[in-house]
Amino acid sequence: MLVLFAPVFAAASSPLLQWRDPVYIFAGLAGVVGMAMMLVQPLLAIGVLPGVSVPASRRLHRAVGVGLVLAILGHVIGLWITSPPDVIDVLLLRSPTPFAIWGVLAMWAVFVAGLLAVLRPRLPLRAWRWGHTAAVSLAALGTVVHALQIVGTMEMISKTALSALVLAVLAWAIARRRVWSMGLRPRRP
Repeated sequence: MLVLFAPVFAAASSPLLQWRDPVYIFAGLAGVVGMAMMLVQPLLAIGVLPGVSVPASRRLHRAVGVGLVLAILGHVIGLWITSPPDVIDVLLLRSPTPFAIWGVLAMWAVFVAGLLAVLRPRLPLRAWRWGHTAAVSLAALGTVVHALQIVGTMEMISKTALSALVLAVLAWAIARRRVWSMGLRPRRP
């Protein structure tokens, strides 16, 4: 739990927030909370959190996924309120700051993963797993690059540790599920 709350606490107590508007602070912290949620998601997906049954883990995975989408929306809408021209530049991929482009890439990847989750009953399992895994991998990588490039309220030690853990836990979960070894074509009997 410390791993989840330390980056949020460190960002919330940053001296760089001293003169910022409450909306800007909320937007930034929504991004940090969203990144912390990305650490929990793979653990819930494979059902390995102690004391949480597999069915409960799957339900929590869906709920945290909705929370992640809401955190991203809070992050983007809050930044929009504080500076609409900057957000427009980012969404149109013409921002001069590379970290913003990575953030947009990660945002759309999360939205694609969420859409695939909604469409799961209509898709073949192998195709769904490949697509969902590719989307969440891109989302995690984009989020990590986005966060590491920003010099701001997230201090470097907790940001780096959270980034490493997000990528390591995701890689472990993917390896455990053997997603990439599943072919898209059904095996012949």
